[in-house]
Amino acid sequence: MVRRREEEKFLDVSAAMQGSLVFSDPVNLRINGKFEGTLTTKGNLIIGRSADVKADIIGENITVSGQVRGNITASAVLSLTASARVIGNVEIAGLSIEEGAVFNGKCKMIEGKISLEELSDYLSIEENKIMEWVEGGKIPVESEGDKLLFDRKEVETWIARKN
Repeated sequence: MVRRREEEKFLDVSAAMQGSLVFSDPVNLRINGKFEGTLTTKGNLIIGRSADVKADIIGENITVSGQVRGNITASAVLSLTASARVIGNVEIAGLSIEEGAVFNGKCKMIEGKISLEELSDYLSIEENKIMEWVEGGKIPVESEGDKLLFDRKEVETWIARKN
């Protein structure tokens, strides 16, 4: 069976927007205009060269080429291109900064192990549902005393096998 690779599709936002945007399913999103508020997304987020974003951003793979004023959380990789200007704190699993990029803020690397609460936020799934998976032996988990810890990469592999 031969599979044709589909061309990547992006949702381009070039207008001025304000408010909260939440994408619970993976999407390729590119912002080229002004955005103010909060942005939560899964998949790939690109802040274009001409973008002016004043927002707290939570996502997976985030590439910044424009200006962002706000905190950024990237569960995979935050990439700052040479034209990027970021003012805010970042919490990330991976970081790539090209020469010329400006970053003013604090950086915290996300560790491989995450708590039940962090996993619930990451997956956008209720803690009770995750506990059902744990009790049924369906999701990889470790115990450290009375605390449950989930290895981010193992969980992502588990999710990939489920889809």
